[in-house]
Amino acid sequence: MLTLEKFSIGVGDRFAHQAKAQLHACILARNAGADVVPVWNKSNREHSFIGSEPASVLAAAKDAVSALQWTGGWHVDADHIRLETVDRFLPHSDFFTLDVADSIGKPAATADVDAFLERHPELIGAIQIHKIATPFHTTRDEVRRIAEKFLLAVQDAGKIHRHIAAHKGAGNFIAEISMDETDSPQTPPELLVILAAIADEQIPVQTIAPKFTGRFNKGVDYVGDLVQFEKEFHDDLAVIAHAIARYGLPANLKLSVHSGSDKFSLYPIIHRLLPQFSAGLHIKTAGTTWLEELIGLAEADGDGLAFSKEIYIHALEHLDELTGPYATVIDIDPAKLPSASEVAAWTSAQFTGALRHDQSHPLFNPSFRQLLHVAFKLAAKQGQRYLDLLKTHEAVVARNVTENLFDRHLKPLFLGV
Repeated sequence: MLTLEKFSIGVGDRFAHQAKAQLHACILARNAGADVVPVWNKSNREHSFIGSEPASVLAAAKDAVSALQWTGGWHVDADHIRLETVDRFLPHSDFFTLDVADSIGKPAATADVDAFLERHPELIGAIQIHKIATPFHTTRDEVRRIAEKFLLAVQDAGKIHRHIAAHKGAGNFIAEISMDETDSPQTPPELLVILAAIADEQIPVQTIAPKFTGRFNKGVDYVGDLVQFEKEFHDDLAVIAHAIARYGLPANLKLSVHSGSDKFSLYPIIHRLLPQFSAGLHIKTAGTTWLEELIGLAEADGDGLAFSKEIYIHALEHLDELTGPYATVIDIDPAKLPSASEVAAWTSAQFTGALRHDQSHPLFNPSFRQLLHVAFKLAAKQGQRYLDLLKTHEAVVARNVTENLFDRHLKPLFLGV
């Protein structure tokens, strides 16, 4: 079976120009003692916005691997796909994120729920999980409620997985199940029920992305109770280890943290907990590469800075239109957004100071950063003009992409520094 390596990082590259810079960060991590493989990911929605095709992600990845003579593993993720969108990715991806969040809460057939309860009497009562001090206590009604909420989603994941397997062959791809884009977090007891259902569905899932407590907004730090997150993450790791042993799920099954981009306050917690379970991790950094491109252009000054300012001013003019689709994963305070005239007069240092995610910088502005995070469609509309700027200023843009990924993500997560 194609096996996902222990530590992997999902790197979004919306315009397919930064694969070398991203891979360079993984090389720096390997040289420093952390073996982390890149997984280039792009969703159907992003392809639609950009006007690109899945083949472009694979081509960029292959070019980077060849140019940098990378000898480690690497993968291409068909990110957040469903049955109706997966086909265009089949020839080009070896990693598939099965997004079934839309089916959460929709009831499965009563007979299916009844059959699940009959198959799993071990889920009812006191459940002792190694390394969790207090046993889970569940009733039959509670397990039924959990199954009614999640069983249909797992069944949908099974349909997508079997469809992919019919085309690519069983064992020839990596399956991730994503349940993070939903309203409420899954508790560790719910995760255990979900994993039992995944085993029933015979999905050889290698990574699962639950929703955690707290806000995982795009491109900014975690907002929530760090103590609660640590308990959830710890207990989820314990539940996964239990489910691997109890239900025969793949031995390398690991947690995936989506919207992981820039959740800096969580990184020390994750780094501390993983060794306690000898656990792996998959984390997706998503759209921050696009922000580093803007930062690099602004840092280049001249036409690059002018373009970055133009994108922000247009984003401000289309604030509601751009932010509407992301309302659940951004928190922008309109009062803290600088005016168009103010930004038009900014220097390179002022623009990059507001945008770069350095929380100690006096100019850092999370609302400014979040608006630009969702404004990548405006750059896409510029087409070749934007791509030509990336080529002209490749050195400074690439340096920002690499430094962001290595210094702010890979080092604290996998090296503890």
